[in-house]
Amino acid sequence: MSSITNKIKILAVDDNRTNLHILQVFLKKLGHEVILAENGEEAVRRFEADSPDLVLLDIMMPIMDGFEAARRIKAMPRDRWTPVIFLSALNRDENLVEGLDAGADDYLTKPIKFVVLEAKLRSMQRSLAMQQESIDSLRRVQAISDNVLDAIVTSNEHGVIVSVNQSTERIFGWSSAELLGKNVSILMPEQERSAHELRIDNYAEDTPPHTIGLERELEGLHRDGHRFPATLTITQILLDNQRMIIGVIRDISERKQTEQKLRENARQLQDYYDQTQAEQQLALRLMEKQLHRSGLQDNRLRYKVIPAENFSGDIVAANRSPKGHFYALLADATGHGLTAAISVLPVLALFYRMTKLNSTIREIVLELNQQLKESMPVGRFVAVTLVCLDETAKEGDIWVGGTPEALVFDRWGRVSHTFPSANLPLGIVGSHELGGHPQHFEWEAESQLILCSDGLLEATNPLGEQFGAEGLISATANTSPTDRFEKIESALARHQNSCVASDDISLMLIDCP
Repeated sequence: MSSITNKIKILAVDDNRTNLHILQVFLKKLGHEVILAENGEEAVRRFEADSPDLVLLDIMMPIMDGFEAARRIKAMPRDRWTPVIFLSALNRDENLVEGLDAGADDYLTKPIKFVVLEAKLRSMQRSLAMQQESIDSLRRVQAISDNVLDAIVTSNEHGVIVSVNQSTERIFGWSSAELLGKNVSILMPEQERSAHELRIDNYAEDTPPHTIGLERELEGLHRDGHRFPATLTITQILLDNQRMIIGVIRDISERKQTEQKLRENARQLQDYYDQTQAEQQLALRLMEKQLHRSGLQDNRLRYKVIPAENFSGDIVAANRSPKGHFYALLADATGHGLTAAISVLPVLALFYRMTKLNSTIREIVLELNQQLKESMPVGRFVAVTLVCLDETAKEGDIWVGGTPEALVFDRWGRVSHTFPSANLPLGIVGSHELGGHPQHFEWEAESQLILCSDGLLEATNPLGEQFGAEGLISATANTSPTDRFEKIESALARHQNSCVASDDISLMLIDCP
């Protein structure tokens, strides 16, 4: 029944069949459904079987009178109120009192005045409609509560549980029937209970405790004895002047497991990072030992290497042979970082070994190419500029493969010779295909030879403009040999204007006496 205009189901009870028939006709005329019984015993059976919305009950009947039937009907467990109206010729006060004591909600004397009965039915109908609306509203609230994933436990101010939702059963393993009437401490480990009792005492005070509305972490206790991490939020309401405590409990086991996993992953990442850093530091020391040979300290040489990362794929090397020839190498491996740096290590070892043997540029190039071709994976190669100077004869040989062109500047900073990259980088083709002999050159007094990697020429400023060969030549114009290297450094720094280089940068300046 959802509104007062809808029909209701009425149980009419009277041992007089004529009276019962009249009642049936009248009630059906009003649009109601009618169930009939001729004595109190039958009335109890029909009530239990058909669950009527309202009972019209005669008092004086055989087998079981109306008083006893009313008492039994009212004693039956039901989730809603079912009004009982007595119909009787007994009109003394003691009969009325006895009927009300038996559980009757109203009283109508015989003979029945149908106008009065109709009015009483409308009144009861309105009450039943309001009851149904309350039941529907309660069911909606209960449905919402039962579909909340968190446990909702309501207790009185003494901590006695008065209601729980379905999630409470799922989270704690107890049924609602087992929890109702129990102290809420049943849901917490033993060591939590004393603190709980103290909080319950605080809740009983007029002033709301500071824990109201705040979420805190604690441990919950499952029925099977295992503990689990949870959060608890407490709120209070006043219901019929009684303080009720509502606890919202969330099982955070999965969250804690996730947090633990994240901490473990973070620890492993930190260990991996620390190990990687240690390995990189070791690799860096090994690389520095390989790179910083005594030949680089020659007073005729100035150089600079700026790595894009911790390790540089650009290397410079210099050495004097037993015959006094000065050898210099500038190499640029594909990529940058540790991988590129490892690629050029074989180049260093071969360079220093072969220069000690007074090998020619051609011999060194072919040996380097063979070594790289055999050891480097496909797609990896090393661009190289290799030079050998005979300072006594003021002549030299230079081989350029894949690096920017080398330049010779005279004493006034003018370009007197250029050596373009006429060869492939090393490690791409076999030595028999490499071809290309070194270029022979001579120089005037106070000339200087400049070698560089493409990282220097491709260095950009904040506008994305490259330093280029023009920047290099412009930086050397009208400079003296003694300060030319510093002028190039300053010009490059001004051009970059704190921009981070995207590739390794290397520069080598060699005095040609």
